Amino acid sequence: MKKILFLLIIISGINYSQDRTVSKEITAQEIKDHVYFLASDEMKGRFTGSAEELLAAEYIKTCFEAAGLRPLFNGSWFQEFSFIEKVELSNKNSFNYSPRKKKNLFTLSNDFTVIGFSSNTTVSAPIVFAGYGISAPTLNYDDYSGIDVKDKIVLVMRNHPEHDSSRSAFDRFASLRNKAKNAQEKGAKGIIFINGIYPKNEDALPNPKYDGARAMNDFAVVQMKRELGIELFSDNGLDFESIQKNIDLNKKPNSFLLENLSAQITTDLKEVEKTARNVGGMLEGNDPVLKNEVVVVGGHYDHLGIDQLSESSMYKGTDKQIHNGADDNASGTTGVIEVAEKLSFMKDKIKRTYYFTAFSGEELGLLGSAYLTNNFPTDISNTAAMLNMDMIGRINEENRLTVIGAGTSSKWKDILNAKNNYNLNLAFSDGGSGGSDHQAFSNKNIPVLFFFTGTHTDYHKPSDDADKINYEGQEKVLNFVFDVALALDELKEKPDYVKVAEPTNRGMGRSRVSIGTVPEFGWNGEGYKLSGVTEGGSAAKAGLKSGDIIVKFGAKKVSNIYDFMYAVQDFKPGDTVDVVVLRDGKEETFSLELVAR
Repeated sequence: MKKILFLLIIISGINYSQDRTVSKEITAQEIKDHVYFLASDEMKGRFTGSAEELLAAEYIKTCFEAAGLRPLFNGSWFQEFSFIEKVELSNKNSFNYSPRKKKNLFTLSNDFTVIGFSSNTTVSAPIVFAGYGISAPTLNYDDYSGIDVKDKIVLVMRNHPEHDSSRSAFDRFASLRNKAKNAQEKGAKGIIFINGIYPKNEDALPNPKYDGARAMNDFAVVQMKRELGIELFSDNGLDFESIQKNIDLNKKPNSFLLENLSAQITTDLKEVEKTARNVGGMLEGNDPVLKNEVVVVGGHYDHLGIDQLSESSMYKGTDKQIHNGADDNASGTTGVIEVAEKLSFMKDKIKRTYYFTAFSGEELGLLGSAYLTNNFPTDISNTAAMLNMDMIGRINEENRLTVIGAGTSSKWKDILNAKNNYNLNLAFSDGGSGGSDHQAFSNKNIPVLFFFTGTHTDYHKPSDDADKINYEGQEKVLNFVFDVALALDELKEKPDYVKVAEPTNRGMGRSRVSIGTVPEFGWNGEGYKLSGVTEGGSAAKAGLKSGDIIVKFGAKKVSNIYDFMYAVQDFKPGDTVDVVVLRDGKEETFSLELVAR
């Protein structure tokens, strides 16, 4: 019965989008109708690649069609792209160590688990305890000093020796990827993680997660329960708690071979690939020359689903909850639809061509917008500008609207101020980054504007519901965006692009140096691929450019973005490092002089 009711609701929503009269004006009631459908419980949070995401895409497509838009993608409304949603454990995974006093077998998910970036492999080797598994020359600390782990399996504690500190220099060395990569570079065949006795936290085994990068090559990565580690040390006449206490107190490693002890590990993970799709419609311009220039109006329509992205959710409960994403980003999706509809009444007068795009995969890392910019329907260099709407439904009593990217063209601030006929309190941010879909266009040297009414306590929570949207306020915001979009049609020449200097290498932790690279979102190949470099940064000065794939940084091989981040940690401002990149399939070496962050 529930399934039948769900289908009826979906059908009625699609029928509404087909049958309603397309309005010449943007109204609060129309905005409300769209948001209530897209952010309904029946849509289950529109997770990328889900059945509900596909239904939302169908809804958007019927709205575009009703407004008289043409399909954007070679006769299709949809642009499909594949992505890895998650990794799953098979029943082939096993782990044990021997000799062992107890004879019971370890069971998957109860006694041990496999970490999501492990390769699929089988290894059997002696065990070496390597403390926290950290090599930090700048901190005069190395858990691998004086021990040989070649062809061994290392047992290491999670965290670091300053785990009680809220801010420690050890933090940037403590991620599981970093520790596993370090162990592999030392010659180990695999790594076993364990929670130490301290801090006294819950000893939960993590579910394997896909972290956006390729799995390690020929290297097993598992975690076992703390009680099994205590047992392992006790069976060998050692006190695990005392060992950890001494390392923490003295900040000196205490690593050693566990005599006559070996581990047997088989890891087997399957990457689950799914398909998502962008939705796109267009209005072709009428000027014989200017119609070749494109204005993109976009926003993402995916959200967190129910529990697929628990690490991205701000909800702290343990039960499954639908993350409806009314503001994030049913509001922006509605904006794309409404601006498209209003502009469609001027389709015989517009000079430039307008692309209206609803992206999927934004919450997974700008996947849809990155795919579009790399697979654009026309020459992307002819794109005049990109206007992005993400979380535009919660404008406050101060009428504050943040506009990010306001410095990416010398034209923007004059246009924005001139078109502000709605008593909006505009707050400008010059840079073209900011963690939403406009960034994929800014990376291609396209002027961007990102409209945003601000974060709130319901951000990435199940409480981001349709009844909390300020519909009258969003009506003002959308009319303003429409006026800005139309102002672009009135320009004799497309806006110039201004590259704004801003912080780079997000996610680099507390690295002391800046490289000035921008990652290629969604890249899952070998190496660290660049979608751009920051003007004036080390990478740009050395000659690196968009499309380069870094495969070696200094002495370290780079297989993914994480390897790149960890390699950078070894250097300080003023150092010079050789970087090997793949460019057009050939290796080239560049010398970078590193500067302070």
